[in-house]
Amino acid sequence: MLVDLNLTFELLLLLCGVAFIAGYIDAIAGGGGLLTVPALLTAGLPPHVVLGTNKLAATFGSFTASLTYYRKQLFNPHYWRNSLVFTAIGALLGTLVVDQLSTALLEKILPLLILFAAIYTLFNRMQPDDRLTLPNAGPKLYWQQRAQGLTLGFYDGVAGPGAGAFWMVSTMALYKINLLLTSGVARTMNFVSNGFSLAAFIVLGHVHFTLGIAMGLCLMLGAYLGAHSAIRFGSKFIRPVFICVVIAIAVRLAWQAWSNGG
Repeated sequence: MLVDLNLTFELLLLLCGVAFIAGYIDAIAGGGGLLTVPALLTAGLPPHVVLGTNKLAATFGSFTASLTYYRKQLFNPHYWRNSLVFTAIGALLGTLVVDQLSTALLEKILPLLILFAAIYTLFNRMQPDDRLTLPNAGPKLYWQQRAQGLTLGFYDGVAGPGAGAFWMVSTMALYKINLLLTSGVARTMNFVSNGFSLAAFIVLGHVHFTLGIAMGLCLMLGAYLGAHSAIRFGSKFIRPVFICVVIAIAVRLAWQAWSNGG
């Protein structure tokens, strides 16, 4: 899709700077879209093109972060294969039906759900960083992974804000694993849902490729640094960053949904 956008060098530089910061934050705690989506809207893109372009940029960043966690042996693709498959299915379904869904109620409930995620993380007892064992495979794990992947993949396709936070909190709650392993799962599933959702947006013609690729490269650099920071400093670093990010997401979404009589 060709979009009439006066893309000056200064505007591109500003958007790329926002993307770098978003990539760093997103690799640690999720929530990069909290910065990139408003920035793209401010640049004058139509809302549906903003979503598609943001998915393109976010795919660069989430790929870099997920690859980093995989190389550090903090994500096991075989163990999480059901989550991967059903996240992809959910993301495709969510993107394809987004125009037919009314998200008004979701927009009002979402800030409360995300705030709950912050409270849960604040008071939940964390596993130590050196405990890298995963739960035993079985029927319970099989259905947990399918349900979680389909639900959160669908949500990321429909809306997206807070998807990383929901992945982290639900993964900690369901599998009782530490924050490093949780971050590996969340970043990888974000990459899968971003990628498959992006494919649908491309088919629909809702992507500004110049902006998406330029911001995506900056997101990659930010994500690389963010993932290595998280791995180096562990849960003592991830936890406060995650709590601050999800509170910021909740406040922004609450203001957006409830202000001006929304």
